[in-house]
Order: sequence, then structure tokens, then C-alpha cells
Amino acid sequence: MSTIGILLAIPEPYGGELRARRAAYGDPQAAVVPTHVTLLPPTEVDPTVVPQIEGHLTAIAARGRPFAMRLSGTGTFRPVSRVVFVRVVQGLLECVELEAHVRTGVLYRELQFPYHPHVTIAHDLGDAALDAAQADLAHYDARFDIDGFGLYQMEPAGKWRTVRSFAFPTAARAAA
Repeated sequence: MSTIGILLAIPEPYGGELRARRAAYGDPQAAVVPTHVTLLPPTEVDPTVVPQIEGHLTAIAARGRPFAMRLSGTGTFRPVSRVVFVRVVQGLLECVELEAHVRTGVLYRELQFPYHPHVTIAHDLGDAALDAAQADLAHYDARFDIDGFGLYQMEPAGKWRTVRSFAFPTAARAAA
């Protein structure tokens, strides 16, 4: 079995900036997890179905369009989950729509929690670190465009790597 995830990568300089902040709070996941909004959480799949998964994702990307995303302020899932995050305040509906399309067909699965687009900045840390992350980034604000999503795979050491990127059609035309 292989563990995959489908992610909206946060572009530079914002991705690196948030990843560095996550590391500063003592979150070891900063070293192995790219800064992202999840479309499909870690999911075990048989490697033989990866071509089907890629076909599924290609079809979704073909129907997609680039969209503006704005991250602003922080939130938390405490006490249910020890997570502090930066909020998605623009592009939220596009994330919800993409997630609903991704989690169909070959990638259908039940979720442990209702889908809530966000960018994790601290996970499974002590209260002091979680409180610091939530306070430090309370006024964080970034705006950028999302022009596609990626299929990621967890390597044996726990680091996530990009397997393939899926650009939205107008983004692909602009890059050509």
C-alpha cells in the first residue's frame, strides 16, 4: 500500500514563510509536510490504482479554473483536535467544490471530521506553543492565485513528495 494526499500548495513566499513559522513553534511536521490546503487527507491506496487516480484528477483539473485565495487570521480545532491554522477567507467555496469532486469515484472515502479548508501551522503541540501560534499569526494576511493542485505521496521516512501536478486549463494555457 501507498499513502497519498491531494493538496493545494501554498505558493512562495507564503508557503516557506508559514513553514518556517511552523518549525519555530516546534512542530516536527514542518520538515516533512509542504504548506498546503488539503483536498484529500492521507489515504492508503494500492499502487496499481494510481493510473486510475491520475485519470480521475486529470478530469477534475480539466473542469477547474484558477481562483484567488486569501489567508487571513487564525483559528483552532481545539479541544477536538490539537491544531492551530491560518484561515482561508477567500477561495473557500472553490476549495469545498474541489474537495467534493476529488473525494469521489476511485478516491471516495469517509472523513473523520467535516471538511474545513485551512492551512495548519501547529499540530499536536503543547498548549503554550499552540497559543503562541494562534496569537502570532492572528493578523496574518496573504493573497495569491491557485492554478491547480497536486498528487503527493508519503515516502517511507514520512516526508511528502509531489508525484504529479494538475494545472487548471487556463493556467496551462498561460504557462504555454
